[in-house]
Amino acid sequence: MANPTPSRRSLLLASCVGTSIEWYDYYIFGTASALVFGALFFPSFSPLAGTLAAFGTFAVGFIARPLGGAVIGHFGDRIGRKAMLVLTLMMTGLSTFLIGVLPTYAAIGVAAPLLLILLRLVQGFGVGGEWGGAVLVATEHASPRQRALFGSFAQFGVPIGLLTSNLAFLAIAGLPDEDFAAWGWRIPFLLSIALLIVGMVVRRKLSESPEFRNVQEKQQVTRLPVATLFRERPGTVLLASVAAIAPPAVGYTVMVYMLNYGTSVVGFDRTTLLTLILLSTVLWIAGIYVAALCADRWGAKRVYVIGAATAVAWAFPLFLLVNTGSAVAALLAFMVAGVVQAIMAGAQGGLFTELFDARVRYSGASIAYQLGGMVGGAVTPLAAVGLLAATGSWVPIALYLALLCAASLVAALVIRVPVQDAAGAEPAAGVVQD
Repeated sequence: MANPTPSRRSLLLASCVGTSIEWYDYYIFGTASALVFGALFFPSFSPLAGTLAAFGTFAVGFIARPLGGAVIGHFGDRIGRKAMLVLTLMMTGLSTFLIGVLPTYAAIGVAAPLLLILLRLVQGFGVGGEWGGAVLVATEHASPRQRALFGSFAQFGVPIGLLTSNLAFLAIAGLPDEDFAAWGWRIPFLLSIALLIVGMVVRRKLSESPEFRNVQEKQQVTRLPVATLFRERPGTVLLASVAAIAPPAVGYTVMVYMLNYGTSVVGFDRTTLLTLILLSTVLWIAGIYVAALCADRWGAKRVYVIGAATAVAWAFPLFLLVNTGSAVAALLAFMVAGVVQAIMAGAQGGLFTELFDARVRYSGASIAYQLGGMVGGAVTPLAAVGLLAATGSWVPIALYLALLCAASLVAALVIRVPVQDAAGAEPAAGVVQD
């Protein structure tokens, strides 16, 4: 019996709800790293070393992401997208909940940071296979003219995850410092178990993508998708990985590093910064939708290039505005940064779907996205802390961010998008119609 064609609403829920939950899990770790993990899990270090250690633990999750993308992508290309999406959600949700009940260094000594790192690795491994599957299960149900729009369903999860994680921390930000450090920081992590249940219910109802079913029916499933990918399209993987650096580089500069820089250097209070970043996500979400529509009309690559160019241009104004100490100026800095990310995010799902053949698409999209995320997301906060400590100036940080985004711009310009189905071609069975 053929699988029923899912509605656009069900695809939106499956892609967006799941990624929102997973990115909520991921971002609360980043927020806690900036605000409290250094003191709780690395108390024997100096404040600077403790911050570096906390951000280093945050970075461990990014190191696990490409491995998760390769392993989960392998099985996603072998047995299907749906099963892997259920697995990634479970891995991320359970590891996040366990972080919420983890004893600190004061209770169990060195075992505390070791367990924190282990859970962060599991969390990162799960997230590594999440984005590719969530994007593909939507884009592979779409007609060629709507791939960017459907791919944006999963991209909504990034700002929504940030929004909900910030709301969770804002709810407890007013606690006295002693209570926040003792138990308050745990609440956002513990809430993830309820979100996990909601996500599992939604994703278990999802049907397999028609393009993957087509690969199965034609007996084109490859035994080693990653090996096939690197044998056939190594240049595409490399260029896509570099192109993927800019969005997390901008995002994690704002979402993670600015929480530390804004409070310790500029003098903002914690609640103000969280509120400003939260407000900027509204424009980010709206921008993704608009950018996706533009990508379907004028081409995903063209829109992505525009986004990467704006990322280069905004690196220095971002810091200049925050350095004023004005909440209005900082809000402007974060809102424009949100638009910059939205332009790239709206086009990225459609672009990465077009770059890889369906036989190896889960592996290719996941590995490229996660390698870019590791460089842009894991290294950037660490590099920013180190550059500020070494020079005492924000200028090298802004220059570093601009250079990363410039590399992505060049890669996006150079990358070749294979010719897709003609616009007038009949869509495959199972594709959602307008």
